Amino acid sequence: MAQHFLLSAAARTLSLVRVARMTDEEAYDVFRKLRWQDTKGEAVCPRCECVACYEFKTRRIFKCKACLHQFTVTSSTIFASRKLPIRTYLLAIAISVNAVKGLSALQLGRDLDVQYKTAFVMAHKIRESMSADQDRYRPQGEVEIDGCYVGGHIRQANRKADRKDRRLAQHQTGKRRVVVVMRERNGRTLPFVVRSEEEAVSTIARRVQAGSTVHADEAASWDALHARFAMKRINHLVAFSDEGSCTNQAESFFSRLRRAEYGQHHHISGPYLRFYAGEAAWKEDMRRESNGVQLERATVGALSHGKSRNWCGYWQRSA
Repeated sequence: MAQHFLLSAAARTLSLVRVARMTDEEAYDVFRKLRWQDTKGEAVCPRCECVACYEFKTRRIFKCKACLHQFTVTSSTIFASRKLPIRTYLLAIAISVNAVKGLSALQLGRDLDVQYKTAFVMAHKIRESMSADQDRYRPQGEVEIDGCYVGGHIRQANRKADRKDRRLAQHQTGKRRVVVVMRERNGRTLPFVVRSEEEAVSTIARRVQAGSTVHADEAASWDALHARFAMKRINHLVAFSDEGSCTNQAESFFSRLRRAEYGQHHHISGPYLRFYAGEAAWKEDMRRESNGVQLERATVGALSHGKSRNWCGYWQRSA
């Protein structure tokens, strides 16, 4: 029997020990080469894109010859205004990509020896950069859709006689959200968060390209999509797959998301659910890449992403 990819040597091209033993100078060189790949690590002005830049000898700072703008290797990126050493950020990304079922901010803070607040924001910045381009992608071909309800349940009573059926609408707190996923077969996983599956129909109709075949379960929410796409429905009370119709790949994504929720985060609040879903989708799509490739792509994504509007100054706003 062939060995599973994750158990093979090809899956292990990154060692946390190697990253931890890097000097800050070595980590800095990695950031330079990954941010400015087209110029092989030579600085490019983030304001005017001029390639003629001075490099200060006393500090790690650059100055553009054209517009005189001063910048660093993390300026105008998700790590703008950083206060920690670059090696710490590189190690945080490495730890995150190795945690295939997600990583809690509490554990990340202990691994990096930083405060919980610092680890929380750092982890969310990495999640934001991972899922940055998911909203722009339009799936095509064979596309599976499904929904997964998260949160919003009332706390059960102590005695069995006093407990309620938490599946009923009247026993919800109003905080329940549904993660709807569009998964292109042999392609990408694209999640988004709404209040109900009915609200997701318009988004699916807009984003899935015309001429695609959409696979869905028998939920009445998806009936409206028949007017726009060729539909294949599967009744899960009868079978999980029937004559090529199934939502197994969408269910695979939800399995990863649920394990991240139950095993790592324990509770995911509605406003942050889209970031956790985006991270789970990125890891689902990258599962056949080595962890070294995952580190490189996650770092490139972070250094290509602009300054975060969600997490920059988060704790100051929340105080």
